[in-house]
Amino acid sequence: MKTLKYLVFSLFFISVTAYGQDAEQADREPGHTNNNKFKQLYDEFATPNMFRTGSGAPGPAYYQQQADYKMDIEIDDENARLYGKEVITYTNNSPDVLRYLWIQLDQNMRARDSKTPLIQGSGFAPAQQTSGFTSQYLTEGFDGGFRIETVKDMNGKDLPYMINRTMMRVELPKAMKTGDKFSFSIKWWYNINDHVNKRGRSGYEYFPKDGNRAYVIAQFYPRMAVYSDVEGWQNSQFWGRDEFALPFGNFEVNITVPSDHILDATGKLMNRKEVFSKTMMQRYERAKKSYDEPVVIVTQEEAEAAEMNNSTTKKTWKFYAENVRDYGFASSRKFIWDMMAVKVGDKDVMAVSLYPKEGNPLWELWSTKAIASTLKSYSRMTFDYPYHKAISVHAKNQGMEYPMICWNYGRPNEDGTFSDRTKYGMISVIIHEVGHNYFPMIVNSDERQWTWMDEGLNTFVQYVAEQDFGEWYPAALSQGQTKYPSRRGPAKNIVPYMGGDQDFIAPIMTKGLNTYQFGNNAYGKPGTALNILRETIMGRELFDYAFKEYSQRWMFKHPTPEDFFRTMEDASAFDLDWFWRGWFYTTDYVDIGLKEVKKYYVSSEPNEWIKNFAMQRGMELSDLPPLVYMVEEGSEEFKESMRDGSLLENVPSVKEYIMDNFSEEERKSIKEPKYFYNVTFEKPGGLVMPIIVEYTYDDGTSKRETYPAQIWRLNDMEVSKAIASDKEIVAITVDPDEETADIDSSNNSWPKEIKQSKFDQFKNKVKN
Repeated sequence: MKTLKYLVFSLFFISVTAYGQDAEQADREPGHTNNNKFKQLYDEFATPNMFRTGSGAPGPAYYQQQADYKMDIEIDDENARLYGKEVITYTNNSPDVLRYLWIQLDQNMRARDSKTPLIQGSGFAPAQQTSGFTSQYLTEGFDGGFRIETVKDMNGKDLPYMINRTMMRVELPKAMKTGDKFSFSIKWWYNINDHVNKRGRSGYEYFPKDGNRAYVIAQFYPRMAVYSDVEGWQNSQFWGRDEFALPFGNFEVNITVPSDHILDATGKLMNRKEVFSKTMMQRYERAKKSYDEPVVIVTQEEAEAAEMNNSTTKKTWKFYAENVRDYGFASSRKFIWDMMAVKVGDKDVMAVSLYPKEGNPLWELWSTKAIASTLKSYSRMTFDYPYHKAISVHAKNQGMEYPMICWNYGRPNEDGTFSDRTKYGMISVIIHEVGHNYFPMIVNSDERQWTWMDEGLNTFVQYVAEQDFGEWYPAALSQGQTKYPSRRGPAKNIVPYMGGDQDFIAPIMTKGLNTYQFGNNAYGKPGTALNILRETIMGRELFDYAFKEYSQRWMFKHPTPEDFFRTMEDASAFDLDWFWRGWFYTTDYVDIGLKEVKKYYVSSEPNEWIKNFAMQRGMELSDLPPLVYMVEEGSEEFKESMRDGSLLENVPSVKEYIMDNFSEEERKSIKEPKYFYNVTFEKPGGLVMPIIVEYTYDDGTSKRETYPAQIWRLNDMEVSKAIASDKEIVAITVDPDEETADIDSSNNSWPKEIKQSKFDQFKNKVKN
């Protein structure tokens, strides 16, 4: 008899399935393509090959080109002009035959005939700075493009070349085969721009009170473009926003400036004893052994005295840099100079700051310590910093990076006072720009195409480093603060952007030049996505291991987005295609809420559902095996006695089953939940994310549960969870710590709370 009942029981569930299929066949819908959010990214990813493997690692045939430079540079301080001559030795490590070379001429975006201003829509602003208005409408404009005087081979013979805006093609006398080297020279000059009033990533700032300039110089030389397995020559034009793709090489650079200038640059200073005074050398030796406080190499008093000299003699500083992708330097007679040593791995690195008196007292307090902290944090997350120094240079309104050197803003008021905003802004930009030594100066992604691969990854590690800085230097925190107030990183900070007007949002996987909100798209959203991936989805241990694996696989190489995505999965055993697709390939947003919560009690008495179901199929209730019936609180079948009776009292068949199938010892661990809930979650937002839920009970205790993102794999609109509890649930909250960037928290609570969403709060704050 029992066997017959179980057979009927099986047929019962088969009939449920068949009934559903019959209903579907009655009204068929047309077929559709695979739009599942968990579809693998095979269509989006390039096919693995001998150059780049399916694991995300460089393949056995991976190659990269090399470009070595020997340069002689001179600054004409009186006329703000830079003169240069370079010899480039280019090595073709590719399997391809090259018939010409492409060289970047980034200064040409400032040429008088530049097309850069013409690609921007323009209109008269209601208010405009006097300097900008004058420059734009009352003058012919600044003429800062490269003047290429000669391009010659090593025998002095002219090489044919063609300049297309910011790119120059040099014709080779004969094609370069694999392994060939070719050396040639370029001689040039250009007018240096005022980066404060005419903007730019490099240039000079003029100080009218003492008549001096402070130079931060980069993109100052014709630079080789990248040739790679991904797209051949990366010769996309430089319009001013998308940054740079550059090959690695060795640099020998001689820089001639006025003899009273203080100068530092990418690479090792090769003639320190010639350019340092005896006193500076003594201070430098002390700095190499100082790990806690910076040692001042050039004091403020000495810098102020130099401001009045205006020397007419020259001095040449000689540097050598090995295996770097670019070059930058800073020079001024106004510079104060301090340094300290930082222990990174098994070696010492010098943290260095250059700043005029206008940067004090803020810079002498925190610049060099911010460098030191950054090197320790980033090295922990990636690899030990490989260079011998990292330099932070004060430059008004600037934040820009080059190997071993960067420019950073943060200027106190004239009386030396400064706000928290200025202080934290300076520390954060130093952390960010020093961090760029790792991404992209070493992990050398293509900034011209994938801005987020350096800015987004760097913004993520910047957040980690900022939190470290607040912990290691609590004196930098303002009164009452226990954590560093990071602007980017926490999920809730990206909500206003992700919940904004979709007409002005582009996917992260968009060329930087073509994005609407550059900062949010290239910095904020990818940085936040990685922080969520680390803290909420993968966990720190798995994420950190995979992130370090990516960093070490691709240090001193050219990774693509696929290399990053694949490595993160390969090293963690996490299938993250759903995450990359949603966060990086779409502009979907997160909105997960509670649609419905129903409370049930159990009974052994058949409910209306089973009665109707059996009747429709001509079945007798007596034909069914023992079943447990769920009765919704408040329904016609609900009895107040159900609240008080135990599960075993209300459903004797359960007690009988337990007695027949569990030993006495096993029965001791049997649970007896009293409350049963059907919780339905909805997802108005397009982004798939885990459901993080806090259940609060009537005794004041609570429990957290995280349902993996895969819970949405079969229904992208809503899912239900059955909860059995021995305590009554009095409240349910989705995303209680605001860690998923949910744009609308008004649907996150049960019982429903009447409150504004984070996005509406932000809009009202802006409105007010």
